[in-house]
Amino acid sequence: MVVGKPIFTVEQIQQRVRELAEMISKDYEGKNLLAVGILRGAFMFLSDLVRAIKVPLTVDFVIAASYMKEATTGEVKVYYDVREDVNDKDVLLIEDIVDTGITLNHIRERMLQKRPRSLKICAFLDKKERRVVDVPLDYTGFEIPNEFVVGYGLDYDNRYRNLPYIAVFRKSV
Repeated sequence: MVVGKPIFTVEQIQQRVRELAEMISKDYEGKNLLAVGILRGAFMFLSDLVRAIKVPLTVDFVIAASYMKEATTGEVKVYYDVREDVNDKDVLLIEDIVDTGITLNHIRERMLQKRPRSLKICAFLDKKERRVVDVPLDYTGFEIPNEFVVGYGLDYDNRYRNLPYIAVFRKSV
């Protein structure tokens, strides 16, 4: 297994997180913000982002997946759903990476059924080339090419999440 050089450094990540938090803070001023992190991959991004947001908020989580190692199964499994009452709240879904869009769309549709006042999506990474389902992204950290990346919460077989940067991952031959 080979992890390449960083494509986004710690400094670039932290700068972009601050910029996103500033936009979100402005957009949610005076609103009832519920930040919902999609685990497991978004945990680092979520943590940094909510600490930088300047408006009051509550936090909850969803655990869902459609990936095994580096390929999507196409079937979304929800292992844990929000406990907060979503009805009449301004919900911000926070995702690590949008690839095919299958998982995020599934979560978005489930969340809309709970009747939030508003629902927006913040994704750290956007891999548009692989999109199968069109999911509206309101805030995006970085757009990336069709490469498998690890670090800053993103994994391969639940490894490499602890890298403080984003790097391309390749299996060694």
